[in-house]
Amino acid sequence: MKITMTMEVSLHLQLVLFLSWILMVSLQPHCCISTSDVSLQLNDDVLGLIVFKSGLYDPSSSLASWNEDDNAPCSWNYVQCNPINNRVSHLSLEGLNLSGKISRGLEKLQSLQYLSLACNNFTGIISPNLSLIKSLRTLNLSRNGFSGRIPDGFISNIPSMAFIDFSENSISGPIPDTMFQNCASLRVFTLARNLLEGPVPSTLFTCKFLWDLNLSNNHLSGYPEFINGIWSLTRLRTLDLSHNEFSGFVPGGISAIHNLKELQLLGNHFSGTLPIDIGLCPHLSRLDFSDNSFTGALPDSLQRLTFVTFFGLSNNMFIGDFPQWIGNMSSLEYLDFSDNEFTGTLPVSLGDLKLLKYLSLADNKLTGEVPSTLIYCTVLSEVRLRGNKFNGSIPKGLFGFMLEEIDLSENDFTGKLPSEMGLLSSLRHLNLSSNNIRSTLPQDLGYFQSLSVLDLRKNAFYGSIPEDLCESNNLSILQLDSNSFTGSIPEEIGNCSSLYLLSLSHNNLNGSIPRDLSRLNKLKILNLEDNELSGQIPPDLGRLPTGGIFQNLDQSALQENLGICSPLLKGPCTMNVEKPLFLDPNVYNNPIGHSNSLPHRSSGLATFQHKRFRFLSVSAIVAMCGVVLIVIGVVVISLLNVSARRRLAVVENSFESTCSSSQKSGAPPMGKLVMLDSKSSKDWVHNAESLLSKATEIGKGVFGTVYKTSLGGEGGILAIKMVASNIIRYQEDFDKEVRILGQARHLNLMTLQGYYWTPEMQLLISDYASNGSLHSQLHERLASTAPLSWAKRFKIAVGTARGLAHLHHTFRPPIIHYNMKPSNILLDENYNPRISDFGLAKLLTKLDKHTISSRFQSALGYVAPELACQSVRINEKCDVYGYGVMILELITGKRPVEYGDDDVVILCDDVRVLLEQGNVLDCVDPYMCEYPEEEVLPVLKLGLVCTSQIPSSRPSMADVVQILQVIRTPVPQRMDMY
Repeated sequence: MKITMTMEVSLHLQLVLFLSWILMVSLQPHCCISTSDVSLQLNDDVLGLIVFKSGLYDPSSSLASWNEDDNAPCSWNYVQCNPINNRVSHLSLEGLNLSGKISRGLEKLQSLQYLSLACNNFTGIISPNLSLIKSLRTLNLSRNGFSGRIPDGFISNIPSMAFIDFSENSISGPIPDTMFQNCASLRVFTLARNLLEGPVPSTLFTCKFLWDLNLSNNHLSGYPEFINGIWSLTRLRTLDLSHNEFSGFVPGGISAIHNLKELQLLGNHFSGTLPIDIGLCPHLSRLDFSDNSFTGALPDSLQRLTFVTFFGLSNNMFIGDFPQWIGNMSSLEYLDFSDNEFTGTLPVSLGDLKLLKYLSLADNKLTGEVPSTLIYCTVLSEVRLRGNKFNGSIPKGLFGFMLEEIDLSENDFTGKLPSEMGLLSSLRHLNLSSNNIRSTLPQDLGYFQSLSVLDLRKNAFYGSIPEDLCESNNLSILQLDSNSFTGSIPEEIGNCSSLYLLSLSHNNLNGSIPRDLSRLNKLKILNLEDNELSGQIPPDLGRLPTGGIFQNLDQSALQENLGICSPLLKGPCTMNVEKPLFLDPNVYNNPIGHSNSLPHRSSGLATFQHKRFRFLSVSAIVAMCGVVLIVIGVVVISLLNVSARRRLAVVENSFESTCSSSQKSGAPPMGKLVMLDSKSSKDWVHNAESLLSKATEIGKGVFGTVYKTSLGGEGGILAIKMVASNIIRYQEDFDKEVRILGQARHLNLMTLQGYYWTPEMQLLISDYASNGSLHSQLHERLASTAPLSWAKRFKIAVGTARGLAHLHHTFRPPIIHYNMKPSNILLDENYNPRISDFGLAKLLTKLDKHTISSRFQSALGYVAPELACQSVRINEKCDVYGYGVMILELITGKRPVEYGDDDVVILCDDVRVLLEQGNVLDCVDPYMCEYPEEEVLPVLKLGLVCTSQIPSSRPSMADVVQILQVIRTPVPQRMDMY
């Protein structure tokens, strides 16, 4: 075999050498060949590309269609020919993971106008032979590994060159002086993110028709004379000199570049004031002077720039009052004046920046109150006012729906937290530290489903720490130090599975350290000092994994807690209990093998023991009390469950019984009917017997019974769901939750029209689907009803995916269905799927998390396997799993779990086995007589991918939608052209 392989390699080398020799011969003057010989010209192109290919490594065989036996390369992948002369005009090899060097061959393509090798792994120098292609207009070598210097005279040898992009390589040395000697055609020139150094040659200023110049992220240098030359390029639209070593003053004259749209000078050593005529460039949309040494006040001419969307001045030495004219820049989306010396107050005209998304004024010397007009910036996502001297209350209304990051730290804010904080479902970062805010924490912090950082240090917060603080599974930093919090540390903090830093020091917390902290596997920093904590350090904390907190825990983390005793603390321990439990100091020194020693832990974490006493110790008393309390708790919970079940039965009949008794007494029941579209409510009296009777019942589910009815003047046939539990006590809270769900409007979602409220009963009102559920169409179909065709099934698969994608990707935090199955996919008169019951799981968890979890477990076969672990929180991947099961059910017509005489058949496993055996089409629903295999097979495979046991291996619903679109309508391969 080795001999055979050697022979193959030898033959390949001989072929390459032979072709190279032919190429070199062919590059000589053709004194005997007519230039009109099209056949020979085409062979020249084939020969050049084959020689070029021979020097490449193509791991994905992307160039497999390049065959030296072909008469012309025009049908090859990534090649495009001029239809007039059939010569190669475009060669685009972007992102094919090719590697190697640019060898001889390409110069043979004498009609080539467009060449892109971007986003590959090419190395070596930029071949000077490319300048032999006189017809070349576009050359893109960006995002590779080219090194060395730019060849001399590169552009001057190609007079037609219009576009050059060498960005994101490792090209070094200076830019050649001769590079721009013949650049009349040059329009775009980019050398960004290389290793170039030295001054920019003055010949660049002869490129009078240059539009875009990007020299950013190099080590280039220069002085004001260079900038003067740049101002002479009057046709420039974008200029990016950022992150270089340019220095000196920036002279005036910029107004000569009348069409300039982007000017980026950030990250250099420029100094002095800004050019006073900068505001005379009327088309400017992006200005960034950050990270320099500019000084002085801002030129008043800047207020003329009404089209600027990005304005960055951070980390300079600008002085003077904050510009009162800032509201004139009405197109601003990004404003960063941080780390300067601005003084004065903020103008009310800030509220005129209706498009503003990012505002940073941190680390200045601004004073006064933040103007209330800021609430009119309704699309703000980040506000950073850290390190100023702002005072007064935090403006009401500042906490808008779109905010993702708020940093008001190190100011003099006072007052209480705004009540609308609970609306910030998209908030990721909240820092109010080092102020004088005196307030309790909102009890609805659990709504912050995206919250990652919460820093409230050094204020005057009081009261208890909310139990639902960790409803967000994303919280990684929680800092509540130096406040006046009281009460115990909530056990629910153990639900913060992403917590990295937990600091509760310098408060008035009491009680013991919760054992549930041991579930924080990512915790690295723990600060509990200076509280009133007592009792035992939970032994389970010592079981945190290697690298956990106890490898680095020192005395400062626990000191000044009078009731805790540990060898980590210096000095005597003052106890609040008679015989406290403590950390055994000898456990670290017991020799391995000693009869009383514990097993050695390689992780080096602290090991905990109970101290033994001859007589009945406090530990024994505590243990017995704990057992008694557990028994009492079990009994109480059991009684409550029995009472709850009885209450549910009463609720289901309460409307009828109340109505009957009310009619007898002459006072019919009255509740609030709220229709979301009308944004109004009214008192409503209705005959419950006709509304919620067995005759109008159309189904039951996890969340309650569904009825088909009409609300008279409120419009046509509707579906009314009587919710299975009294889930929320107050109508205001219920209204808030329902309105969030009511915002989910999509063709493939069942629209929530309104609700009916009384303290005893809640009804949800939605559209009615005339063709029932997908479950009934698949498994309860009447013999007289035609089975679903493939066209309808595919339509259902795509529509359901779009509906879920809308829930997952449009809302922040995403709306999770959690109970994704065919009975919750309803079909309208045109068999468009409409997903129902989305988001209701969040409502029911307000009442009873354990009950709702057990109810969902009844959805056998649809529940993602990771939910078997109670500590795992639901996310979008759980819905993807249920969707994947639905796809398999849709195609096979089988239930997700079927019971035979001797075994149980799991649909996912059954389809996967058939696929491995090559017989997967055997599982297709036999009632679906005709179907295209080229569509059914990839959809089946998609279902298996969605039901992967590993959540991270499942695609997002947005990806699923795109995959389904490609399956139905394959996209032809396209080539990008300049």
